[in-house]
Amino acid sequence: MSDPMNVLAPEHRRLRIGDAWRDAASGATFAVEDPATGKTIAEVADADVVDGLAALDAASKAMAEWAATPPRKRSELLTATYRALTERSEEVARLITLEMGKPLAEARGEVAYGAEFFRWFAEEAVRVEGRYSAAPAGGYRILTVPKPVGPCVFVTPWNFPLAMGARKIAPALAAGCTTITKPAGQTPLTMLLLARIMEEVGVPPGVVNVVTTKRSGTVVSALLADSRTRKLSFTGSTEVGRVLLRQAADNVLRTSMELGGNAALIVCADADLDVAVDGAMVAKMRNIGESCIAANRIYVEEPVREEFTARFAERMGALSVGHGLDDGVDVGALIDEASVTKIDGLVADAVDRGARVLVGGERPDGPGHFYPPTVLVDVPDDARMLEEEIFGPVAPIISFTSDDEVLAKANDTEYGLVGYIFTRDLQRALRFAEGLDTGMLGINRGLISDPSAPFGGVKQSGIGKEGSHEGIREYLDLTYAAIDLP
Repeated sequence: MSDPMNVLAPEHRRLRIGDAWRDAASGATFAVEDPATGKTIAEVADADVVDGLAALDAASKAMAEWAATPPRKRSELLTATYRALTERSEEVARLITLEMGKPLAEARGEVAYGAEFFRWFAEEAVRVEGRYSAAPAGGYRILTVPKPVGPCVFVTPWNFPLAMGARKIAPALAAGCTTITKPAGQTPLTMLLLARIMEEVGVPPGVVNVVTTKRSGTVVSALLADSRTRKLSFTGSTEVGRVLLRQAADNVLRTSMELGGNAALIVCADADLDVAVDGAMVAKMRNIGESCIAANRIYVEEPVREEFTARFAERMGALSVGHGLDDGVDVGALIDEASVTKIDGLVADAVDRGARVLVGGERPDGPGHFYPPTVLVDVPDDARMLEEEIFGPVAPIISFTSDDEVLAKANDTEYGLVGYIFTRDLQRALRFAEGLDTGMLGINRGLISDPSAPFGGVKQSGIGKEGSHEGIREYLDLTYAAIDLP
């Protein structure tokens, strides 16, 4: 088995600032671990405020020239990035698995998904349009001109270390913005590799800067306090999102916030159970359940509850657990010990309140941060796992007897990111689509993410949309000019 670390040379495990790969000003580093073994796989630069501001210097200096770069040229560079990621898919995927823990098949899927953002926004780069029209009252003309918002700060999570960065960097570059990305401390290597790839395909210095740090709060706060920063995009927990929104308010920054979720997956009695079980497996277990759009609460209508539960539990119990780089593994390691401890506590809380474990429920002995696929039934409404984002391979199943009942329960959360509904009744599906307080909905489908579709939530699950035609608008300001023309 080749070493996945070979794709990222030691000199590229440093900060990417302007035209250079540099150590942190303090010389500090931090360790990156393989979550399946707990062993250190690399040391990367640990930036402080001075390094973050150096990255902002570089992004600010590059801004005017990048904004003036012809859209076709920006498009070609994004297309080149897409091609490079596609050609090097296996290398990138192995690195993702090594630092994040997901099975290699899942990592390959992430590379394909992340690369598609560069292809999609390469196409959008040349289609940014304003308008020219006569004023309704006559006497002058209305001209609207879209312009890039300016230097952008991105804070990305560990669960999709390539795709979440791609989903922000691609539209920003397409719009003519420069960027500073602060990847999660658990998974900085993939973002550093992406920056290296973009350097190789010819993206100019200062356009894509990457600052790795364990001092995220201090570094990001300094960037948001600087008036040169004009946009913040964050993917992560609602708790951290609230803090960043308060900080962003001081300089009235444009923000895109993709925050936590508590997705309800609803299986109606008239559903095709083959489709429902397949969809529930995808919605629950994609990325080991470590996803903001993972099915957190599975509601099954009483007439089919027993059959669905038996079939779903059998599928969950058949999944293999192990190192993500090993052949035949379905479920890799969770990101760290804190995640395992949290999930173990959520299961224990539910059992203490009367829930029964059908599959899994006990963490294994040995090294690594593993937790088995777990199914619980008879989960009471006051169980913590129905209120908190599980972020792991644990599925609580709750029965319901009417649409009004399940809609009330599904909406009884501060979150509103996504929901899933399985039914063969079109009118019923549309009633759920209108009744669920979510920004997205999967109808007879457990996978909804697509670069060509607008991704984002409502309530405390976020602000703004990523992907689709809407995604590039998050990086554009609009100037209106009134032109006298009698």
